[in-house]
Amino acid sequence: MSEYSTQTKRKDRKPQQQPSAKLKGNPRDDPKTRLSKTLSFVLRHGAEKEGIPMRPDGFVLVNDLLAKPKFRELNLETLQSIVKEDNKQRYHLVQDVDQDGVPSHWIIRANQGHSLKTVEVDSREILSADEVPMAVHGTNRKAWASIEKQGLSRMTRNHIHIAQGLAGDTVISGMRNSADIFIYIDLQKAMDAGYKFNLSANGVILTAGNEVGFLPPEFFSRVERRVGKSGREPLLGWEGTASSKPSEIVLQPAQSGSDPTDS
Repeated sequence: MSEYSTQTKRKDRKPQQQPSAKLKGNPRDDPKTRLSKTLSFVLRHGAEKEGIPMRPDGFVLVNDLLAKPKFRELNLETLQSIVKEDNKQRYHLVQDVDQDGVPSHWIIRANQGHSLKTVEVDSREILSADEVPMAVHGTNRKAWASIEKQGLSRMTRNHIHIAQGLAGDTVISGMRNSADIFIYIDLQKAMDAGYKFNLSANGVILTAGNEVGFLPPEFFSRVERRVGKSGREPLLGWEGTASSKPSEIVLQPAQSGSDPTDS
């Protein structure tokens, strides 16, 4: 075999695709914002592709994260700052303990939003609609065209995300600030029909929907659209009642026992 043929064969071999070292987000964003967006993506969707081992409860070793090229600018101090300053409380960062209760390595997880099917989110079941002040899903007008007909879909994620109030009304997580369509859910009606709802550690109402991952429109009690910067008005045909109770946003209580506690 000629030297040329050997070189050609080597060129024909497809190199094994490696995870990108690029950060998520707009290049014009500050580095910490881009690190946070990348962290969110990896912990919710990309750990397997990155080759980062993940426990069934969603925790990964911080050392495993820091060893990846895309996190070369990240250290524990910066990670602690990202977690502390995140206004949606997306992350749970703790120092794990060994069998003797001695602090050992640091671990981190995303509180919800996973598409990884092997992850079981730490949450508690909602047994009555009275446990939360309201249930509302924020979306946009383009998406509403299909949602009105087929209902809310969990799409590639494990759950449909529902907030306990509107963005800005002391709501920590569960709705984008850019939402301009607000779908109020009759939680009790859906629960009576057999739908299961859970509350995540950062206060997001979660449901897997039905057997194909949908929460049908029959459980929508009212739908509003944004008017101007802060106004809202009901959509035609969806002027029902938006159930709201004068109670505070509920967060998942800390678990007792062997589970790690917040640092």
